[in-house]
Amino acid sequence: METATIFTRDKSGETIQLNDPEYPELFKIIQKAIRTTGKLNNLVTDDMQEINAIFSELIGKKVDTTFFIIPPFYSDFGENINIGKNVFVNHACTFMDRGGITIEDNVLIGPKVNLVTTNHPINPSERRATISQPILIKRGAWIGVGATILPGVTIGKNSIVAAGAVVSKDVPDNTIVGGIPAKFIKSISENY
Repeated sequence: METATIFTRDKSGETIQLNDPEYPELFKIIQKAIRTTGKLNNLVTDDMQEINAIFSELIGKKVDTTFFIIPPFYSDFGENINIGKNVFVNHACTFMDRGGITIEDNVLIGPKVNLVTTNHPINPSERRATISQPILIKRGAWIGVGATILPGVTIGKNSIVAAGAVVSKDVPDNTIVGGIPAKFIKSISENY
């Protein structure tokens, strides 16, 4: 049986300590993300192909030509981001993706949105460790300006997260949520 690496352990929700013997391997990817987001955020161009090429370098796979991002963009890892087609990411978003972020087709991400897959243990003696859980944003969803999606949350198909909301629980398909913590506002029709 193959031994789990720090990367598989991290993505599976295991608590990762800073003194883990494999932590330096994880930290190398964090350093790459720092360099690559720096390169992305210091571009002096509006050439979307160049912007998308650097974003593809960050995530370690080519994004679709329909992907549109407006820098600046911030990520603590990068390699656990998966982006569908016709995805728009507005400026000043932060994707903390160690737990994995999947954004399906036709998703709109407003400015200053935070997608955070990593948290810390409650126990003060363990608080410097991290625990990661994935975020899934299903096709057609719209995440409003300044919203924060917390670890382990799925945003349903065609759903809307209102501006400034903090989402700590799954959002069903075709639903609008808002507030802190985010609560149900109303259902929407797919043929709205």
